[in-house]
Amino acid sequence: MTIETIERDFQEKVSSKIRLKSEGVERYRVFTPFMFDDGDHLAVVLKQDEGSWVLSDEGHTLMHLTYEMDEKQFQSGTRQKVITNALSIFSVSDRDGELIEKIKGEDYGNALFSFVQALMKLTDLSFLTKERVRSTFKDDFFALMSEAVPEHRRTFNWFDQNHDPIGNYMVDCKVNGMAKPLYVFALNGDDRTRDTTISIHSFEKWGFAFKSLAIFENQENINRKVLARLSDVCDKQFSNLEANKQRIITHVQELIR
Repeated sequence: MTIETIERDFQEKVSSKIRLKSEGVERYRVFTPFMFDDGDHLAVVLKQDEGSWVLSDEGHTLMHLTYEMDEKQFQSGTRQKVITNALSIFSVSDRDGELIEKIKGEDYGNALFSFVQALMKLTDLSFLTKERVRSTFKDDFFALMSEAVPEHRRTFNWFDQNHDPIGNYMVDCKVNGMAKPLYVFALNGDDRTRDTTISIHSFEKWGFAFKSLAIFENQENINRKVLARLSDVCDKQFSNLEANKQRIITHVQELIR
């Protein structure tokens, strides 16, 4: 199949605005009308790779997303799910940050359509802005606790069914197997911090023996009076989940030995 034929296939299957430009031996830049929300176009290259034609973003997509978020945030929670699902659905491979789709036979047009769909799906990550990051905080928290604590020793969203049958006083993660269980709370705002303070007071009133740990999305955003009341009753706090992941894991694993 000639390059001219491939270009026509791209135009018929994906968009009439697609153009190919040679950039060397068996390498072509694929210009498409598709772009990120900031106006930066997707980067797509058609090239030979180990004897096969492939489509590649040459690492541009994930690099572009790091302009708005830390690369480590791709490795857990909702963001990781978005990436994993998009690559799996559209049969795209991640090769150390470079996204690759091998072209099967002469099915160039459909391969490009699939590849562009995957890249556009990944742009969803750019909409997980600071205003919406709370939706990923709990996922990131659950992922962290799953890494730190064996499954048989943790219970997510635990409440005491005897004293609190409808779950008003929820513990985000209860870690058992010690003389005193560990109650871990994920705090992403003033309301949740107040609720946790009330929960700890209630557990003490009911005579529970336990240790408490609070992990904040960002402690700096918590009202000072609200934080002060929690500090009076909570054994240990981490001011930020993202910046303290390894410290949190180490602390929890020391407690559960």
